[in-house]
Amino acid sequence: MPRSVWKGPFVRQKLLKKVENWRKEGKSRPLNIYYRDNVILPQFVGVKFGVYNGHKFIEVLVTEEMVGHKFGEFSATRTYYGHGEDKKKRK
Repeated sequence: MPRSVWKGPFVRQKLLKKVENWRKEGKSRPLNIYYRDNVILPQFVGVKFGVYNGHKFIEVLVTEEMVGHKFGEFSATRTYYGHGEDKKKRK
């Protein structure tokens, strides 16, 4: 169920402060975050994030098309290795 419009997008204040400090310092390395449930705001465009997927940080460069989506959509938590081989085909 989507979030109510009157509440606005969910973003932690701590993340907004981190992005402001990151921009002031002009860092080039990604900003590592664990917040997969935060909505991407227009202030985040051009910032490179390292989004944690439970195993490692996946680098995500935020573009204008990503605004309104959540960080978790851009760092997959599961790896698809394909379907198993058919044993009959090998014989």
